[in-house]
Amino acid sequence: MVGGQLPDHWWAATRKCIGRPDWQLHWQIHRYNPDLYILRQTACSHAEKPFLYLLFGKDRALLLDTGAEGGERALVRAVRAVRGRWLARNHHASIPLVVGHLHSHGDHIAGDEALSRLPNTTVIPHSSVRALQETFGIRKWPADLGRYDLGGRVLDVVAIPGHDETSIAIYDRQTGLFLTGDTMYPGRIYINMADHTIFTASVDRLVNFAHTRIITHVLGTHIEQRGPCVDYPVGTTFAPNEDRLQLTFGQLLELQQAAHDLGDDGKILQRAFSTFSTCGAYPQCDPLLPNGGAVRR
Repeated sequence: MVGGQLPDHWWAATRKCIGRPDWQLHWQIHRYNPDLYILRQTACSHAEKPFLYLLFGKDRALLLDTGAEGGERALVRAVRAVRGRWLARNHHASIPLVVGHLHSHGDHIAGDEALSRLPNTTVIPHSSVRALQETFGIRKWPADLGRYDLGGRVLDVVAIPGHDETSIAIYDRQTGLFLTGDTMYPGRIYINMADHTIFTASVDRLVNFAHTRIITHVLGTHIEQRGPCVDYPVGTTFAPNEDRLQLTFGQLLELQQAAHDLGDDGKILQRAFSTFSTCGAYPQCDPLLPNGGAVRR
């Protein structure tokens, strides 16, 4: 298994950068290892500050998500820079780029059109279960596992609808990273599909899958926490005291516990845990602390 390095903290954009055109201000690029890069859209272009993942194999590269509005042109330059760096290091003239999504909400798909104009690039439709099944070989949605080979680098694909109909998680066998999108990250977990048992079943699939694998880190696509049971409000741009991005298998077990905590209405109860909170459909989020109090923001 190939290791990698995560930063001690991610850059907290200052208010002065909002609206400035310099593309390096809009995307923080972190090399986890020579074949995996993490891109983080900064608050210079959008308050959601989503994370993207770019993985390289011998035959193709896969970019997971394309960010929020405001960062599209800068994202194209960031992807070109990373791909160019990888090609130079590996003495290749080109490598096909496939663009996929961990789910289809607007803050994760805004760069699709701009990236589709890059040469040798294929964008998987972002709101199509059928496209996910065909691309990743998922025969029965959402029960079956999918698989995607980048060339000497196999990814496992777990269908996890609940936050969104097209939510998936990606397990990278090479690094042990488990990429969970908006279904698990340090922040507010919104359960948007009306039937909450769909989310519960998806979290069970996540835990059952992870139970038999080596999980080095669980990585989502946002950071909203700034301490135990304390998060930044929606729309926060300057977030200098963010929690770390990486979570653990133990925290997946906490999410599973939360997903089975149903109220009389059949909905998952809104509760605050140390590193995340379970919420209703966006923007409903009023989780209770273990002592019955309200979360501080």
